[in-house]
Amino acid sequence: MSILDVRSFRGADCDTDQCLVVAKVREILAVSKQAAQRFHGEHFNLRKLNELKVRKQHQIEITNRCAGLENLSDNKDINRAWENIKENIKTSAKESPGLHELKQNKPWIDEEYLGFLYQRKQAKMQWIHDPSQSNVDNLNDVRRDASRHFRNIKKAYQKAKIEELETSSKIKNIRDLYRGINDFKKGYQPRTNIVKDDKGDLVADSQSILARWRNYFSQLLNVHGVNDDRQTEIHTAEPLVPEPSASEVELATEKLKSHNQIMIRYQQK
Repeated sequence: MSILDVRSFRGADCDTDQCLVVAKVREILAVSKQAAQRFHGEHFNLRKLNELKVRKQHQIEITNRCAGLENLSDNKDINRAWENIKENIKTSAKESPGLHELKQNKPWIDEEYLGFLYQRKQAKMQWIHDPSQSNVDNLNDVRRDASRHFRNIKKAYQKAKIEELETSSKIKNIRDLYRGINDFKKGYQPRTNIVKDDKGDLVADSQSILARWRNYFSQLLNVHGVNDDRQTEIHTAEPLVPEPSASEVELATEKLKSHNQIMIRYQQK
């Protein structure tokens, strides 16, 4: 890892007395082309299938598109047939449920929000060029108005999300309910598709990641293979002996009786 460039940006406004410092860092990561393409795939909005109208429309489109696949001959390549079926399903899913829109981290940011940011930035730049008392008072007033506006729109967004969770709870939509609760509890959690191997190096290839997890759980659970039960020999605590005969049983009984009589005579003495 090496640092290529470092500079400060005075125009970036974070509402602090410090200036933003940005550094360009070069780091080599082994990311395969297959893994990079898999992470940027299309995601369908499956939640819309809960709506009756959208679900019926999707069923009609799937039926119409798959009707032409019934005339496929058996001699056709199975891989080519599967590609046709997959493309028809994907095309129908793009039309009826549609693609899943990317989630915004802060959806309450709108044009009015950006306007307050611009006013605060202009007031700060004016104070930097002319640090007079009037500019200081103007900057404080703009900061106060902007902070009040930011708190109000954030509270309104949170109130709307709480009402949405209450609606999901009333209609027994448990999946959306718990998903919304986790968003409130955990906040923004960036997804990572990179793990470390035994040596501490980063691994991004899908096959290498699976092999790493397989090795990790095999060591964690002490899984060293399972032997076949049919080949396992059963060892008892004592060797097997034949059953005693009738004479041996009588002899053992007589010895037991004589032993009891001796013990009774000893106790009487």
